[in-house]
Amino acid sequence: MENISIRPARPREQAAVAGLRWDWLVENGDEGLGEREEFVRQFVGWARENTASHRCMVVVRDDTVVIGMAWLAVVQRVPTPRAPRRASGDLQCVYVLPEARDGGLGGRLIQAVLDRAQELGLERVTVHSTPRAIPAYARRGFQESPRLLQARVEGG
Repeated sequence: MENISIRPARPREQAAVAGLRWDWLVENGDEGLGEREEFVRQFVGWARENTASHRCMVVVRDDTVVIGMAWLAVVQRVPTPRAPRRASGDLQCVYVLPEARDGGLGGRLIQAVLDRAQELGLERVTVHSTPRAIPAYARRGFQESPRLLQARVEGG
């Protein structure tokens, strides 16, 4: 049986995480992405610059091969008299390599992010899902909200 762990990404693993992000984009039909190596370099720099707001969890095989990722973006919220420190999270870029799917790793990864969000004291976690992944999020407690709205802003 494989030795699988889900844990926070280590700095040296960010290039592998960038590769997963690239794979996700290619798998979803994005074209004109430029050079993979340049993207990986930029991504690693971005990850280093955004450690305060973005936390990455990874699925790792045999403690060396990164086969999945998920990002928790933490957003500070406006204080209230009862809660002077508030934050919420957004689950982003959940991806497991195709050959490692359908065995529960995605659900375990989602749960690991939710556990981290709870440790951080976040009020809620949102996600923008693909249709295929909605059941996986629903099994982990995500549900539709009539109060959470979205506006498309061009250029972003």
